[in-house]
Amino acid sequence: MLRFTVRRLVHGVLQLFVIATAAFLLLYAAAGNIGRTLLGPDATAATVAAKNAQLGLNAPLLSRYLTWLGNAVTGNFGASWLTSQPVATAVMTRLEVTLTLVLGAIVVSAVLSAVLGVWAALRGGWVDRLVQVISVLGFAVPGFLLAVFLVRAFALGTHWFKPTGYVPPGISFSGWIQTVTLPVIALSLGTIAGVAQQVRSSVLDALRQDWVRTLRSRGLPEHRVLFKHVLRNAGGPALSILALSFVGLLGGAVIVEEVFGIPGLGQVSVSSTTQSDIPMVMGLVVAVGTIVITVNLVIDIAQGFLNPKARLS
Repeated sequence: MLRFTVRRLVHGVLQLFVIATAAFLLLYAAAGNIGRTLLGPDATAATVAAKNAQLGLNAPLLSRYLTWLGNAVTGNFGASWLTSQPVATAVMTRLEVTLTLVLGAIVVSAVLSAVLGVWAALRGGWVDRLVQVISVLGFAVPGFLLAVFLVRAFALGTHWFKPTGYVPPGISFSGWIQTVTLPVIALSLGTIAGVAQQVRSSVLDALRQDWVRTLRSRGLPEHRVLFKHVLRNAGGPALSILALSFVGLLGGAVIVEEVFGIPGLGQVSVSSTTQSDIPMVMGLVVAVGTIVITVNLVIDIAQGFLNPKARLS
């Protein structure tokens, strides 16, 4: 298991290096005249040239990349070209907010998906049809449309929750609950739909296996067969879907944060990308890439624990 974990960790570091290198080269290749973009069309040619020189854009691209890489390894991603705020500080401040929403959505999705998927697989009939209807609705309804509905129904209509803004839990736990509940629900619906269907299919497939009939013939209680054996074998595919959903939720959080006015990665991603703030964009790429690779590593380790055959793949 240790060799399996180390091998996955090395692969993750190499993936992050490739992602960061490709992003750096593509961003500068597509940026054009950065000084002109930052200063606007009314700036003189001399002012634009001075701005490019100030930002170090006159140096060769390879030299700029090596300088950035050497600083990034030490945790220094430079300062924003727009606000002069350190990139690491700006990203970490907003990352906490976005991860709160995404992790909350993952936990809610995992719990409800497991309950709905197992319930549909064991009961069948109208329960199975109901879960499939919920899954279809979850896929069909866009997250931003659900977010708008939740704001109108439960924030503006009933005043149970706050329609916009974010309150850190350290300031007010009840205020934090009021600001994150609706965004988490909006993010969770599509994930619940996909994972519940996967759990249902995996549980049904496991229940048809000969080893399940063998366990039952030995007199093992049904709950022990289900929770100790069937769910362990059915958990691998569901974990894979959750990992993919996590990546999708990071993207979906951009839109949901805009609807609810939450100061997460979504707002800074949109502003820095549209205004060619390359240091900030690179900080976001590294942060998001690290999160995605870490989640995949955790899922791989979990699958290796659930299914020893996965360690050999």
